[in-house]
Amino acid sequence: MDAILERRAVGDIAGSFFVPAYQRGYRWGTEEVGRLLDDIWASNGDPYYLQPVVVKPMGDGRWELIDGQQRLTTLFLIFQYMRSEGLQNAGAGFTIEYATRSGSADFLSNPTEKRRRENIDFDHIFAAYAHINKWFDQHKHRKQWAANRFYDYLFESVRVIWYEAAKELDSIALFTRLNVGRIPLSDAELVKAQLLAKLRHRPGFSDRSEQTAAQWDQFERELRVPEVWSFVTTLSEDEPTRISLILDTLADQHGGTPPGKHRPRYYTFDMLRQVIDDDPQAFWDDVVKLHSLIVGWYEDRDIFHKVGYLVATRKHTFAGLLEAVTGLTRPALQAVLDELIAKHLNLTAGQVADLDYQKSGSRCSDVLLLMNVETVRLRSDSTEHYSFHAHSRGVWSLEHIHAQNALDLKRDEKVWTEWLRLHRGAISDVPSIDEDLRKNLLAEIDGVLAAIADPRIVAVGTQFDQTKALVETALTEGKADGGDGVHTISNLALLASGDNSALSNSTFEVKRREIIGRDKTGSYIPPCTRNVFLKYYTDADDQQIHFWGVQDREAYLDAILAAIQPYLGPDPELNEEELVA
Repeated sequence: MDAILERRAVGDIAGSFFVPAYQRGYRWGTEEVGRLLDDIWASNGDPYYLQPVVVKPMGDGRWELIDGQQRLTTLFLIFQYMRSEGLQNAGAGFTIEYATRSGSADFLSNPTEKRRRENIDFDHIFAAYAHINKWFDQHKHRKQWAANRFYDYLFESVRVIWYEAAKELDSIALFTRLNVGRIPLSDAELVKAQLLAKLRHRPGFSDRSEQTAAQWDQFERELRVPEVWSFVTTLSEDEPTRISLILDTLADQHGGTPPGKHRPRYYTFDMLRQVIDDDPQAFWDDVVKLHSLIVGWYEDRDIFHKVGYLVATRKHTFAGLLEAVTGLTRPALQAVLDELIAKHLNLTAGQVADLDYQKSGSRCSDVLLLMNVETVRLRSDSTEHYSFHAHSRGVWSLEHIHAQNALDLKRDEKVWTEWLRLHRGAISDVPSIDEDLRKNLLAEIDGVLAAIADPRIVAVGTQFDQTKALVETALTEGKADGGDGVHTISNLALLASGDNSALSNSTFEVKRREIIGRDKTGSYIPPCTRNVFLKYYTDADDQQIHFWGVQDREAYLDAILAAIQPYLGPDPELNEEELVA
């Protein structure tokens, strides 16, 4: 069952449309009508697509209007208004009749206050007509000028995708899918319909439409695998179709990347329609090649991790990487990816050591992400992939491994209570704390918790701050670094604390317990974050499992630099005077 798809200017829509009884009548209000008028006006003569008009030929020469009746009815009213007011000589080139409302075609041509109360459809139609009048009136003495421009837009730049469904198609099933299910036709569906129709009727070639449709569905399923999708794009998992990534890429190759931040509606179909018409099989071969490329990159662990990192940092897209590496051998491809990563980092070892949470948080995140990715990639005899899927869902944030009292908690009694609860457990269990100190701290914590819970006690801030300082001192190794370097990268990790302020401002021991708890329940923990809280990087002789001190930070920084060393630039050499100094 073939569908016919074509671009059509609104002014070129012609014929008689029949809205069958299975559809509701006209229900657009002033908001929808105003938005349509504003959007057409704002297009300013640039190509602008409305939603597709889906029709099916009837035996008497009319069109059964399956989808688009609200919009098409409004466009008819706009044409009719401009003709009736003498702003244009001609009205719409089409007519519309509703099966459920006798006389609807006549009322559309002449909406009057006298007849608007005959039924609900007429009332909405009259209200829409009145709003159109109000919209044009706002242009005052330039009303004729506005009407001329608007009329030109309808003939020159405002278009619909004319989707002519096959006669055999079940109209009610298609209407239900498009309207009741609220699933509008997408670029991908329009491309698919055009492609299959052209493959089915190629003179001198066998019909490959069924085989292609099966391949299409297979590609869609494979791109729906979360880790496959997430390593190659930062697009949402809510995208209605995944094959659109490939189609958008091909459209950009043929027509150029569309200007602006947002992709115009039906840009991809518009760019690919002629390509499909010229040679549908060659177009499909290009789709197959790009799909195979994505799957090949996924199965190659080195390429997977390097491409995934570049995409995750949002500095590169699949289309951009494709342009940079097309036609390269695997070694050459690897070299280009390495160069792009190094260029993105643009850091020396010394600069990495100086990175600071407050001054360069995003660069800290990029370095730690690369450390995690490289740690997984370089595991020999492993099939593990770093989870760009977890990363793309926004689970991980940059967190302090040990948050000292330089990080003040906001004045929130719920946050205070949670912070005290978390640290009470740590104080109870850490064996190195003197027993008398432990009893005093537990009593202090319980006293503040009681004060917070007592509505008669208004000011507990000072008491909380004093207790917080004592607890932090007890859970900090020695003098640590006196708070210096608390924001440096050697005290940072990717940690899923979300918006939990109490946990974010907790000591190492509290966070260590949280990580272990999440790991036990199967939560995904970035490998290097797990390693940090298990003291993986610290020499066994220097380990104090419940504390995060200077030696731990030094060992962690060495591990960071070792993991990302291939992508770092050389530190400037010191001259003789600097060496002496």
